[in-house]
Amino acid sequence: MQCGAIMDPNIPVYEVTDVNTDVVHVGSFGNLWRERLFNCDLSLSEDTTHLPGDKDVAQDLGCTEEIASELKLLCSVDSLKSNDEEDDPESIPEDCSLLTLGIRKNVLERRKEVIIIDRPGRQETFLHEVEFHAVGKMPENPADLVEEGELVLTLNIMYPVIFRKHKEYKPFQTVLVLGSQKLTDLRDAICCVSDLQIGGEFSSNPDLAPENICKDLFKSAFFYFEGIFYNDMRYPECRDISRTTIDWAESRDRGYKKFEAAKMEDYTFNDLKIKIGFPYLYCHQGDCEHVVTITDIRLIHREDCLDRTLYPLPIKRHWFWTRKCFVCKMYIARWVTNNDSLAPDDPCLFCDVCFKMLHYDADGNKLGEFLAYPYVDPGTFN
Repeated sequence: MQCGAIMDPNIPVYEVTDVNTDVVHVGSFGNLWRERLFNCDLSLSEDTTHLPGDKDVAQDLGCTEEIASELKLLCSVDSLKSNDEEDDPESIPEDCSLLTLGIRKNVLERRKEVIIIDRPGRQETFLHEVEFHAVGKMPENPADLVEEGELVLTLNIMYPVIFRKHKEYKPFQTVLVLGSQKLTDLRDAICCVSDLQIGGEFSSNPDLAPENICKDLFKSAFFYFEGIFYNDMRYPECRDISRTTIDWAESRDRGYKKFEAAKMEDYTFNDLKIKIGFPYLYCHQGDCEHVVTITDIRLIHREDCLDRTLYPLPIKRHWFWTRKCFVCKMYIARWVTNNDSLAPDDPCLFCDVCFKMLHYDADGNKLGEFLAYPYVDPGTFN
């Protein structure tokens, strides 16, 4: 980049000392790409007629056409495959000097000797299934095909700040969204255990626990991007929960610029002004707050999932450890008790069977004194 050059403000500067770029308008950034690329670069078809010939390769590399033809042959995908089909691709050679294969070999040997239950292997399988389950998938309905030149944004959704572990730096969900999608599409795709909670105390009659979860009862939420609160106002019961923050900022001279409020359902990601790498906010259930970071913006290509109905597309999800019942230690907990005279711990977790067998007689009458609340385990998302 030349000194004194006039840069378009919609082009992020990647050679920055900070962890994030300057403010970029997403839609304008995509338009700049589409103006400078050829149709063959934006095409999502599998037609390979646009691949460069020997003459084009020779001109780009400054060599003869004979050398260019040989290079294309040696660097083809077929040349990357092993010629010896008898070799096991999973086995690691003894005399291999690659550092990565050495680390892989040590991990496999340690797993065979020490780990009886292959839990890390299950986690790796889970992560690969999430990441590759929709790669290159085409829609059944041609109308659902992603348009050429569509922008794809990568977002990290962090743990809620109420989590003591990983709350600041470790994302529990990474999703891909299309630039033409509305913010409400992302809001509906974010999985959080607080949305599945059931409010109330049901020790007197656990069978009367309501089926409505918190997400059905408390639908208000907002995203915060660059001074604007985008509130979910799709339903009559939704409220502007950002109003308290906006009024607080206006009533005191805190040095902040004036905040604005908008409807989440009226804006797409192309309409946003954001900083790549900057932490933003998603708030729901009143005070359940998640840090949201946009880590990448790019154009879609033919190897992506091309079914727009699958977006926002989860590509990575952190493995949640399940909490087992304190009694049987086999089944996932469904109830949590407080001030429980029959339990050794406070609070104490129980599966549905152990909870009812310990706390109620054959006629369903309550035994002892305790408070009981439905419990939703984070491992539900696994």
